[in-house]
Amino acid sequence: MTDAHMLPAQPRDRAGKGAARAARRSGMVPAVIYGGKKDPTLITIEERLIKKESLRAAFYGTVYEIKVEGGATEKVLPRDLQFDPITDIPTHVDFLRVTGASRVAVAVPVHFVNEEEAPGLKEGGVLNVVRYEIEVSCRADAIPESIEVDLTGTQIGDTIHISAVPLPEGVEPTISDRDFTVATINAPTVVKEEEAEEQAEAEAAAEAAAEAAEEEAAEAEAEGEGEAGEGEEPKA
Repeated sequence: MTDAHMLPAQPRDRAGKGAARAARRSGMVPAVIYGGKKDPTLITIEERLIKKESLRAAFYGTVYEIKVEGGATEKVLPRDLQFDPITDIPTHVDFLRVTGASRVAVAVPVHFVNEEEAPGLKEGGVLNVVRYEIEVSCRADAIPESIEVDLTGTQIGDTIHISAVPLPEGVEPTISDRDFTVATINAPTVVKEEEAEEQAEAEAAAEAAAEAAEEEAAEAEAEGEGEAGEGEEPKA
């Protein structure tokens, strides 16, 4: 489970672009806490803290405890983080209130383990990752930090589906209508290139043989016509 992290915050009196710009000029990022059948709470958080936390692989799956100065502590999950398109500076954050009983949908990073125990990789196969994270539904107090995919025994040509990946109790993929692919073990590039070269050579040989057969047929037809012409008697 992902432990709660502390984030100090300041209350924000007003909404609107003017107040948001003033907060950003002072090195703060405007944010809002919503949900939980309560009124939204307007806050600001230091820009450096938001930038640091946003680099975490499990940022959207981390429960934060936001301590609002002069107010209560709120348990929240990040739901949306906006950036300035030019400066790439955080401009706004949305947080969802949660409790231990809250069931949430979060994207959890995928980690692949025991690569050294995968015969397909030892033989030069390539791990093709289809999903670097998987969205799951679970309780807010039981969000896994990562989902481990064990590569032990995998061979070239194998496909790893979500049904083969053990998930913690109470954690379910949000995609439930199909057994989606998480990763595949592909043949090494060198082998593919060799196969392509062999196929190209075979096609070239077949084309040359066809051309040779056509030429032989044409020569045989020409010889037949010549022999027929020699057998005719000259006209008077």
